[in-house]
Amino acid sequence: MRTVATALAVLFSSTALAAGTVGPAAADSSTALSISSYGDIAVDGVHKRVYISDPAGNKVVVTDYAGKLVATVPDLSGVRDLAITPDSRTVYAAVPGEDAVVAIETSTSTTAARYSTGENTDPQTLAVAGGRVWFMYGQQPSHHLGSFDPAQSTPEMVLDQLPDLGFYDAPELESAGSTLVIGIHGTWSGLAVYDVSSGTPVLRKQGMPAEAANYMNDFALSADAKQIVAASGESPYAATAINTDDLSRTGGYPVEAGNPNSAAIAPDGTIALSTFSWYDKDIFIFKPGAKTPYRTYTYDLNTSGGDTIAGQGLTWAPDGSKLFAIASGNSGTYLRVLDNATRYPVKASVSAPAKATRGKKLSATGKLTSDKSFPSGSTVTITRTDIDSPKGKSLGTRTVSSSGTFSFTDVPPAGGNVTYTAQYGGDATHAPASGKDTVAVSRTATSLTLNHNGSLYSYGTDVSFTAHLGSTYKNRTVELWVNPFGSDKPNKLVKTGKVSSKGNLSTTVDMTRDTTVTAVFAGDARSASKTVKATAYAKVKVSTSVSKQYKTAKIGSTSYAYFHKKTNPVFTTTMTYYKNRSHRLNLEIYYQGKWYDAGSQYFKLGTNGKSVVTLTGTHDTGYRMRMRASYINGSSGDNVNSTTYGAWKYFYFTK
Repeated sequence: MRTVATALAVLFSSTALAAGTVGPAAADSSTALSISSYGDIAVDGVHKRVYISDPAGNKVVVTDYAGKLVATVPDLSGVRDLAITPDSRTVYAAVPGEDAVVAIETSTSTTAARYSTGENTDPQTLAVAGGRVWFMYGQQPSHHLGSFDPAQSTPEMVLDQLPDLGFYDAPELESAGSTLVIGIHGTWSGLAVYDVSSGTPVLRKQGMPAEAANYMNDFALSADAKQIVAASGESPYAATAINTDDLSRTGGYPVEAGNPNSAAIAPDGTIALSTFSWYDKDIFIFKPGAKTPYRTYTYDLNTSGGDTIAGQGLTWAPDGSKLFAIASGNSGTYLRVLDNATRYPVKASVSAPAKATRGKKLSATGKLTSDKSFPSGSTVTITRTDIDSPKGKSLGTRTVSSSGTFSFTDVPPAGGNVTYTAQYGGDATHAPASGKDTVAVSRTATSLTLNHNGSLYSYGTDVSFTAHLGSTYKNRTVELWVNPFGSDKPNKLVKTGKVSSKGNLSTTVDMTRDTTVTAVFAGDARSASKTVKATAYAKVKVSTSVSKQYKTAKIGSTSYAYFHKKTNPVFTTTMTYYKNRSHRLNLEIYYQGKWYDAGSQYFKLGTNGKSVVTLTGTHDTGYRMRMRASYINGSSGDNVNSTTYGAWKYFYFTK
């Protein structure tokens, strides 16, 4: 049983509404529910709470209007239907596993009372009408109607108030005021309307239009009890509008992609229908008597975990401000909250020039678009957002023409990206909307420099990088970022501050790798932003030692390591370590006054930064030789340092 809403539709004025965003579902939300099955839904408009029964979980979960869980009412065996009193003080729950109706107090979302309906009564569906709680009880294939007055200190349980209604599924109950409607679902569907003001059901009309008599899945009763909308098998796919007095067909609401499986009527008469469709439209919103929906909602497969609307899974907030839908999919069950569903969607657009000059007038236009015309005198509020007004500055309101157009002019005081937003607050029949456009407003070019670009340094040199900022309007703050080469060293903001009186801001970098330093000036209202980079380069540390020689002596002014020709020299290289780094060894031979290349080879460094290489083979005597270790950017396995050549090590073979 869904919420019994008040008979008076709530009127909204544009001045009472906050501006929304573009489109028909701008503030809509979807939140996962902690339930394993779905029974029914009821809405408490006073405390802004949503009650959802979980028969398999033996509980009722309570959420706020955004779907956030606020309470759980446990120990309700097989809980099914829910009904809320017109004053929103109590939610009644049919609990067949306890043969009881349970009252939940909405101020605390806790169980307030349990009313036994009698052994093996198995109550399934219920409604609140004429001051009494009515419930359908019994087991397949027999069902009966019972009721009680919760205002009595010890309520008398009155059973068998109607003849056995038969059928395998418990009939659905809907109510408004003192009108109670019983609906039979299934292949042969039917409706019966009763006046229960005396506490005894008095039949007013029984029957069903032929168009709705086939497989009715759900029905809704209007707040004034004058209209019924049956989600049934009318062909082609449509719900049936039915006059409550004589149960005659008054019209239909065509939908797509299948028979409607849920129906709900808002206080102002707006009709919401859903169909069980995997890939087509899911929810359709109609104004009373309309043949075409003015809003539709489509939920794609696996979007937020839910893409189909549950049977009997729609209900309105008592004031009509929100439509709630239970949606299910591969990832679970979700509560979808649809805002402003009773009002026509509005699209707002703004068209401003792409570029403009600061301090000079610009002109812009805009338009509101909707399927329903706007009231005379409708206005939009224009807001300018820029560097000086990041939270926005109102430029006042502009009147919307009968065709929905409006225009405005402005003299932008600040440069940069300037956004103009038009906000429509909505009215009794239109949802809020907003549109915007951004203008690139000119600013004076800024001078910003950074030293040491392209410089090469020995490993570990401390280098002071200095950014110099030229004249600006107001902002004198610069950021300095340091990004050493290599994926293991992220770009890092190392300094933010105002430049000195000379316009300088410096940071010191320990040059252990090639490094890019970036200076960033964010700009201000009249000075353009500016970013400059300087990349400086760092060598590696490299040294090579020679061992196994029998002596060291000079040839000319150069020291040589002397080896017997049967001794293999050992060259130990020490180099700055980096993952997967190798070094290159080059061998040269001196002949007739010149050094000649005798070959080269790469050797991998150990994690300790060392490599030990033995020169084997037949060693010719009488030749001067030399060996050096080098790091070659790119060829040594990485590119985080600049190419570095080590010192030559000279050696000589004798007999």
